[in-house]
Amino acid sequence: MTDEFYMDFALKLAQVSEGQTSPNPTVGAVIVKNGEIIGFGSHLKTGFSHAEVNALKMAGDRAEGSTVYVTLEPCSHYGKTPPCAMALIESRVHRVVIASMDPNPLVAGKGIALLREAGIEVKTGILKEQADELNKAFFHFIQQKQPFVTLKQAITLDGKIAAEAGLDQKITGKEVQEDVHLDREKHDAILVGIGTVIADNPMLTNRYGKTKRQPIRIILDTQLKITPDKKVITDNQSKTWIFTGSKVEKDKIASFTQPHVEIIQLSKPLIEIDELLKILGKRQVSKLYVEGGRAINASFLKSGKVNQLITYVAPKIIGGNSAISMFEDLNVKEMNEAYGLTFQKVAVIGEDLKITSTLK
Repeated sequence: MTDEFYMDFALKLAQVSEGQTSPNPTVGAVIVKNGEIIGFGSHLKTGFSHAEVNALKMAGDRAEGSTVYVTLEPCSHYGKTPPCAMALIESRVHRVVIASMDPNPLVAGKGIALLREAGIEVKTGILKEQADELNKAFFHFIQQKQPFVTLKQAITLDGKIAAEAGLDQKITGKEVQEDVHLDREKHDAILVGIGTVIADNPMLTNRYGKTKRQPIRIILDTQLKITPDKKVITDNQSKTWIFTGSKVEKDKIASFTQPHVEIIQLSKPLIEIDELLKILGKRQVSKLYVEGGRAINASFLKSGKVNQLITYVAPKIIGGNSAISMFEDLNVKEMNEAYGLTFQKVAVIGEDLKITSTLK
């Protein structure tokens, strides 16, 4: 078997725990000796043993003289767990094959250096592109100190998110609803605007996902219009963070006493996306799932902070001037001013399409 074969297995192991390790990366490891897989593991949850350690536990004493395949450079520092590079050295492995380098300044080449200094052969870059894709949100968070932003929307074929009658009518089928909830559980937080809360009164919880992991609910409410009867206030399955402008009165903020609800007042009268994302980064939100209406969508797109778009397209046409579009006015007057996209992936979900794209 080739290095690529075993690294592909390690990547599949890493994918199993995607969304459970934030703000840490998703990692898989496989240990091979004499052509036999003797250990494997993944990093299952923040604060728990890393992939390499789980694989070493399975291999036991047989790990001596083996080759270890790991999707991300082994850590070299003491955090919530001991450094994996030292665990590999102490197990006397012969060779370590690595897919991605770790951009975290606490690691960034130091893990590889430790291994080589101990006389261990190290090979890097095997299936690097696939490994980088798996941890693209982690890399962005480490480098930018802000969350990786996914802008999600469901639209008709003619780009509408709702008919004139209202926003609470479903556009896509049940299969898409389930897929959205699977994506929700991979993110640290879900964001909507107060307009969506008033119109739809959503719970913003993960109800179809495998782990029932509940992301933080983030509401952008400049004037703090939200009322205590809304589900994000009455339901305590997850935290609710409400961001407001600087002119909201302190007494109004103090009226929200629910333990799971926090009002976060920004420094300016209007909510600015850049300030919002910096605060979320400091609060260890590494993946943000934006499910807003056309105003929120436009604000994020104009900010230049959207890293990925997930657009579900239903085989329906509404037409007319009264139906609601995906974006408010973006001030695009000519085609060469349009926001360019690169389609990364297209999938069929039930009767609908799921298009994953990035901004050029």
